[in-house]
Amino acid sequence: MPDRMARSAAFAPFDIVEGARDRGLVLIADHARRDLPEEYGDLGLPASEFDRHIAYDIGVEDVTRRLAALLGTPAVIARFSRLLIDPNRGEDDPTLIRQLYDGTVVPGNYPMEPEERERRLDRFYRPYHDAVGAMIKSVAEASGQSPFIFSVHSFTPAMQGYVRPWHVGVLWDLDDRVVRPLIDMLSRDETLVVGDNEPYDGALRGDTMFRHAIVNGFAHALIEIRQDLIADPLGAAEWADRLAPIIDVINRRPDIHVVKQFGSRTGPV
Repeated sequence: MPDRMARSAAFAPFDIVEGARDRGLVLIADHARRDLPEEYGDLGLPASEFDRHIAYDIGVEDVTRRLAALLGTPAVIARFSRLLIDPNRGEDDPTLIRQLYDGTVVPGNYPMEPEERERRLDRFYRPYHDAVGAMIKSVAEASGQSPFIFSVHSFTPAMQGYVRPWHVGVLWDLDDRVVRPLIDMLSRDETLVVGDNEPYDGALRGDTMFRHAIVNGFAHALIEIRQDLIADPLGAAEWADRLAPIIDVINRRPDIHVVKQFGSRTGPV
C-alpha cells in the first residue's frame, strides 16, 4: 500500500473537523479517504488501484478541510475507502459493496457472506452515518434553525471512453434552494463548464443526501469537482477559495434555514 494510506488495527470510521456549529452549516465528505483497516489487507488488489477513483474521491479531503477552515464550520469526513463499503449508498443498494468497479475485480469482496456484509455496516457505515446525523442535530440545536448540508465529491475527467466536459457539477433531487444560486454563481466564471445534475443524477434513494437532508426537509447540495483540478494541494486550495464565499453567501439566505418538504424523484420519502 502507498505510505500515505492509513493502516491501523484501531480504525476510526470518521473524522470530525470542529467549527462554529451556530452558523447552521455542515460539510460532509463521504469518499475522502482510501484507507482500509489492517485486518482487510489490500482486499486482494495491487497498490496502484488505491491511487484510482475507485478507492476514493481524489482531492476531496483537502478541499473539505480547507473549506471548513475558511468558513469556520464543522465537517464530517469518512475515513474508509468506498471499496470496503460505500457510505453514499443505501443499505439495500447493490453497489454498497462492489465486487467489480470500473473494470477492476475486488477479490476481497467476493464472495460476500451476509455476516461480513453486516459486520462492515456495523463497524464502518452506520457509525459514519450516526456521526453525520449527530453533527446535523448539534448544528441545528446550536444555530436554532434548519441546517444547510453541503457534500463534497470529485469525478474522473473521463469514464468509459467519454471525456467529460464539466469542470464542476451540482447534484440535486427536487430541492433547488441551494442549487440554483450555487450554479448561477459558479457560472459567472466564464472559464468554467458547470453541470446541472452532471456527471451524475442527484436522485439516489438511500444515499447520504437522501438520508440526512431530503427526508428531513433540510437545504442541501452535493458538488462534484473534476479530480484533475484538485489532485494537488494548490488546486484543492484554489477550489476551496472559490467555493467558500459562494457557500457563505448562500448560507446567509433566510430560506436556506427553513424546513421544507420537496419529496424526491425516487419516490415517496
